[in-house]
Amino acid sequence: MKKIVSAFTVVFCMMSFTTQQGAKVPTKFYELSIGALDGKSVIHFSAFKGKKVLLVNTASECGYTPQLGELQKLADKYKDKLVVIGFPCNQFGGQEPGTPQRIQEFCSRRYAVTFQLTEKIDVKGEQQHVVYQWLTQKKYNKTEDVNVRWNFGKFLIDETGKFVTYFPSGVSPLDEQLTSLIEVAK
Repeated sequence: MKKIVSAFTVVFCMMSFTTQQGAKVPTKFYELSIGALDGKSVIHFSAFKGKKVLLVNTASECGYTPQLGELQKLADKYKDKLVVIGFPCNQFGGQEPGTPQRIQEFCSRRYAVTFQLTEKIDVKGEQQHVVYQWLTQKKYNKTEDVNVRWNFGKFLIDETGKFVTYFPSGVSPLDEQLTSLIEVAK
């Protein structure tokens, strides 16, 4: 009996954190969820109702990697109205090759990151995670189609779960065009 329960637990956990090709994309932002970098928990976006959410594909070995520190400053400054979530991704120049433990250690040690980090995912292509299918396709986000071209692309969602806009890699998380949208109350 223990073997059956253990096998079921392993399969269930793997299903929770792995996106299958052809998985149904939810119609609402708050229906989305993703495995956390620790491999033990799930981040449910429904927990963020009433706050803005900034979702960013991250990488540890990119020229834009110092934005991790800027993202942490942003998360600290707007902690009462903003949630920052980093999505480690190795699709652009192989710049996130590390294991979850190495990614967490690097982000914590080098940039004092305390904002949430997800499991390593694909943000484009055949294995694109469901979260990024929702973010990048107008048929789901109801606002615009977005082509993520590099690390540190930033998606802003408002307090009601509505897609606001996308900022490419070159826009600093502390740029006024981004922060002014965070400061606007809904």
